[in-house]
Amino acid sequence: MKKTVRLLTALFCFAAAAAAAVIVYYNISLPDIFYVTKGSPLEFENNLSILADADLNGSIPADERADSHSVRSAGLRLFGIFPIKTVDICEIDSAEVIPCGNAFGIKMLTDGVIVVDIKGFRCGSEIVSPAADAGIRKGDVIISISGRSVTCNEDIVSILSSGSGKTVGVKLMRSGVSSVVFMKPEKSSEDGCYHAGMWVRDSSAGIGTMTFYDPVNKTFAGLGHPVCDVDTGEILPLCSGEITDVMINGVKKGEAGSPGELMGTFISEKARGTLDINCPEGLYGKTDRIPSSASAVPVAMRQETVLGEAVIYSTVKGCTPKCYSAEIEKIDMNDAGGRNMVIKITDK
Repeated sequence: MKKTVRLLTALFCFAAAAAAAVIVYYNISLPDIFYVTKGSPLEFENNLSILADADLNGSIPADERADSHSVRSAGLRLFGIFPIKTVDICEIDSAEVIPCGNAFGIKMLTDGVIVVDIKGFRCGSEIVSPAADAGIRKGDVIISISGRSVTCNEDIVSILSSGSGKTVGVKLMRSGVSSVVFMKPEKSSEDGCYHAGMWVRDSSAGIGTMTFYDPVNKTFAGLGHPVCDVDTGEILPLCSGEITDVMINGVKKGEAGSPGELMGTFISEKARGTLDINCPEGLYGKTDRIPSSASAVPVAMRQETVLGEAVIYSTVKGCTPKCYSAEIEKIDMNDAGGRNMVIKITDK
């Protein structure tokens, strides 16, 4: 009898420890906020062991919130019994988008100029860099000099030349923080002109893949990652941009530590749309031309995404996207670093 009691006690302790471990895992791995379409309950398509309680605090009316979405709180429970955590549920309008996969050309002008290198020049018997002396660093974005907006390298040359070597105030952005530094340009012994001792970039061009198109708002999303400066790795601050038609004529295969890329040519100078946002999730813009003949599909919430077979649309040759088979192997609902899925390409 004692052995039976000890065995049952051990089994109970093991089950309790296992349940506690699972609860801790879900508490960490699940986000604190979920989105659902208006009037829909929070359900987990990929995990039937997690159930959401009824509302805890009721809904906060949309007109009392800045984002115009109603929010309610709910408790998540393992098997509907063991509490995991309390989360916010945000109700949003249902949306449908057109999956695309077509390639497009990218033309961008930066908001200010980005410093891509600090380089000294000869002034008399010395090698100087006024930019370095002023504390300007590689990756800084220069917004203005002496109160005059800077949009290209020519602007900097013009401002420094007209200042005849006088100290200037340089407004810059670094890691999202604005500041002003003071720089005294020096005259180069080589050309007799005043220089700052830095290289800057004011534009970028490339090729991306359009992810989806919203036919209601006439907006699109593409690329899936930001457009960054090739030298600094910093996200390019977007002033304005446009998309154009391209022809894909090759693919550079990705390797570990080196992403692949589409290789192609611009086949038209005519703008097909505008770029409005360059952010960690990719490019966003507007176009009146529907980029795909595919039918619109509902947008799935993160908890509705399931493991298993999937399809992707991509253009790897020519101008027309094709459908390829894939498999979703892992889902991270916490959006760690913007990488929330592991996808394996299964198409030969």
